[in-house]
Amino acid sequence: MVAAAYHQAICFTANEGARDFLVTSSSGSLKMKPVFRKERCSLRQYVNCVKYSSESPLCAIKPIFSSLSSTNDSRRTVPESYLILIRHGESMWNEKNLFTGCVDVPLTTKGVDEAIEAGKRIRHLPIDVVYISALIRSQMTAMLALTEHHCKKVPIIVHDETEQAKVWSQIYSEGTEMQSVPVIKAWQLNERMYGELQGFNKLETAERCGKEQVYKWRRSYDARPPNGESLEMCLRRAVTYFKEQIEPQLSSGKNVMVVAHANSLRSILMYLDKLTAEEVIHLELSTGVPMLYIYRENQFIRRGSPLGSTEDGVYAYTENLALYKQNLLDEVLDEVSL
Repeated sequence: MVAAAYHQAICFTANEGARDFLVTSSSGSLKMKPVFRKERCSLRQYVNCVKYSSESPLCAIKPIFSSLSSTNDSRRTVPESYLILIRHGESMWNEKNLFTGCVDVPLTTKGVDEAIEAGKRIRHLPIDVVYISALIRSQMTAMLALTEHHCKKVPIIVHDETEQAKVWSQIYSEGTEMQSVPVIKAWQLNERMYGELQGFNKLETAERCGKEQVYKWRRSYDARPPNGESLEMCLRRAVTYFKEQIEPQLSSGKNVMVVAHANSLRSILMYLDKLTAEEVIHLELSTGVPMLYIYRENQFIRRGSPLGSTEDGVYAYTENLALYKQNLLDEVLDEVSL
């Protein structure tokens, strides 16, 4: 029941009690003002002015991943930032129903499509920095998703393993650096290590070792597969990294995207949503489905999975997101008027 309720919660629904933002026209420009929802006020009222498609002028706006944390808008009274979590798209071993763990397996064609679709869902949401695991399926998903972002910044993996790596990968052009988004790779975000199960078919392993035993290895909180990690062990490294590296970015006003794996993300969600050990083991995460959180006053507020960032409800979550949308629209109108 808990798992079903949580799964329903991460599917996108209207935000109860949230304010919508009504588009009005004044002196030839479009403005948005918050209105309390009685009937949904759709931002599609200006759809004839701006079409959110690959042919839209929106794609021509200056390529900067704008963050409202850096704006001086007097209406912005509560500092907040945004966290996007995505489980990688389907991998070749997901397709074969094999225990994958930390084996470095790429995406299938379906996984590539899932990554691109994830990118389309978040293409108009602000992103300042991206975190990925050390595994290629996470990296492929992040890169493919970012190709869909409206700002068209180039995702560049940060190499700081050694001083030489830092020097050799340094960008010397300030203009080029401004056209880039840093992508930080961390092994702590890797999938749970399944030990001696890695490479075996899940159904065949259940037949050989018994369904109850395999279920215990896969779903219990503290049981370890042979020479592998328990979920508790995976949680310890993933959540520690999140607290020490990612949360400070959110606190500073940066908008963050994390692309990782079922168990590392399950671990992070346990921390964000204060889930119990019993609740987290029943949590199912679909491949390639983004989840949005608002970070405000040291609290994480779950906002579900956007059906698409052109959907009005995404921007009705907070006034700041609506202002971000308005800034995008203003830039488009400026480009069109030139």
